[in-house]
Amino acid sequence: MDPVSALKRVAYLLERELAEPHRVRAFRKAAWRLESLPEAEIMERIAAGTLTTLADVGPKTAKVAAQAANGGVPDYLADLEARASVPLVDGGQEVRSWLRGDLHAHSDWSDGGSPIAEMAHAAIDAGHAYLALTDHSPRLTVARGLSPDRLREQLDVVGRLNSELAPFRILTGIEVDILDDGELDQEDELLDQLDVVVASVHSKLRMDARAMTRRMVRAVSDPRVDVLGHCTGRLITGGRGTRPESVFDADAVFAACRDHDVAVEINSRPERRDPPTRLLAKAVDMGCRFSIDTDAHAPGQLDFLDHGCARAQAQGIQRERIVNAMELEELLAWTRAS
Repeated sequence: MDPVSALKRVAYLLERELAEPHRVRAFRKAAWRLESLPEAEIMERIAAGTLTTLADVGPKTAKVAAQAANGGVPDYLADLEARASVPLVDGGQEVRSWLRGDLHAHSDWSDGGSPIAEMAHAAIDAGHAYLALTDHSPRLTVARGLSPDRLREQLDVVGRLNSELAPFRILTGIEVDILDDGELDQEDELLDQLDVVVASVHSKLRMDARAMTRRMVRAVSDPRVDVLGHCTGRLITGGRGTRPESVFDADAVFAACRDHDVAVEINSRPERRDPPTRLLAKAVDMGCRFSIDTDAHAPGQLDFLDHGCARAQAQGIQRERIVNAMELEELLAWTRAS
């Protein structure tokens, strides 16, 4: 294993474990720094013990790079690999084997931590056939939401990457904000061009239940919407603290999802577990489709699928009701028809 690959693998596995962000950044920044240098210079610096004179390379990252360059698996990486040899959670292995991709992921174009290409390569390594790039829409300024012009620029970037990565496919997409009145936070013409549209509420989460219900029903009734993202907006753990569920008429919202063939997202982030179990069971009983997604903001978080798959398997959700168990062409036929 070469030094850059070893550093990136450490970062991936730390992300998988929800390690502190500064630890992950240390290894990713070191990898990017070494990636910018000729291989001969890296080897010369390792031999001379001068890696740490480089910006973004510290003692721990230098040790991993040196051990990799010497032909072995770095000690730190070996420990992480041992912990990653089992799923993050038991019980979802059958459902996980069905999935062909992930329909909700972010890059450093909005609030993700890695370039689009790195997210795509991580998805390929995870065995995916596709990954939907769903960076945020303009209103979510705190997450560097994409203006129409930036989204158009991103579509060009994705097109070039897809020509290099085929048969793997980066699906063009967006996590579009559901505005207060249920409108979608992006130009209709642009939404029409995208492969996947995930619609989510990110503001006024404590809105009156009747108003929130109208808001969500209007959004999922829009023919451009494919997936309803993290429907309650709750947070149950993690560095951002906790947040209660939004209150709405779940019967009305899930009926609208079913009737308009919009998938209810099983958000696999451990701090979300959204929908809560009682609402997930209701959506199952009401005949909804589902999309099991990671909402990944970093490559290692693509493994969060384990959490969502375990929940889906516990509910007895069948393969034909999980949209990202579809092969690519079938999935695209579904999103284009909805």
